[in-house]
Amino acid sequence: FLGLRTLSIIRDTIELVKANRGEDINIDDIPVDDAKTYELFSRGQTTAVFQFESGPMREYLKQLRPSTISDLSAMNALYRPGPMDFIDDFIACKQGKKKITYLHPVLETILKETYGVIVYQEQVIQIANKVAGMSLAEADILRRAMGKKDLKAMAEQKEKFVAGAFANNIDKRIASEIFDVIDKFANYGFNKSHSVAYSIVAFQTAYLKAHYPEEFLAANLSNEYGDSDKVTTLLEDCRKLGIKVQPPDINHPTVKFDVLHRTIIFGMSAIKNVGVGAVEAIKNS
Repeated sequence: FLGLRTLSIIRDTIELVKANRGEDINIDDIPVDDAKTYELFSRGQTTAVFQFESGPMREYLKQLRPSTISDLSAMNALYRPGPMDFIDDFIACKQGKKKITYLHPVLETILKETYGVIVYQEQVIQIANKVAGMSLAEADILRRAMGKKDLKAMAEQKEKFVAGAFANNIDKRIASEIFDVIDKFANYGFNKSHSVAYSIVAFQTAYLKAHYPEEFLAANLSNEYGDSDKVTTLLEDCRKLGIKVQPPDINHPTVKFDVLHRTIIFGMSAIKNVGVGAVEAIKNS
């Protein structure tokens, strides 16, 4: 189990929306084809959006213009050392700027979702299963051998892969090429189940930012109040989005950031060297 602050931010945003707008949000029922959310991703406005915050990632999103959870999941999996080499191909194929090709027709059903690019560990296992006739357990042993770069084991696995593919009426030369392609990837592969789960959480945060930006950013500020750099980044994002932030007011002190009439009320606990205890003391005085 991962303890994610993002889940607290989602909860706090929903509570702020309920208090300020009277709307009840069931985060598990939001539409996963919401155009406004994908527009936010495509503009690269993903500050505070789980897993998609970095500058290079925002630039890739502008090029990709994601339109499905699958696109987000693939980008999440590709954005790491090794697979990053394939991001440009992935984007070009999605945008129709590069023809999607497969070394063998059997690969199309496995790689169609990711525009012909190997993205996930599960795809490596499926390829070994469908091309070489390996059992899923044998295919996972192959994946692990590739990850360890054991040359002796790799030679044995390649021989087994090519022989299995030949038995499935696949040319040995093509089988060898397929093996070499997955060998390049397997050392860095990300598992799809993990990537999809993360991307669903990312989509939920982006949905809240797209539809309830004041409440979403206030919830982020409240959860990051102890990190002045993150507070500065979030306040800058408010400025870029045209969201008003009311300066701290000692006559109306608040511990956390709040929202009133589409304006964020500054949480005084975020002021350096003030902290929660001091604000509570001011409130009670």
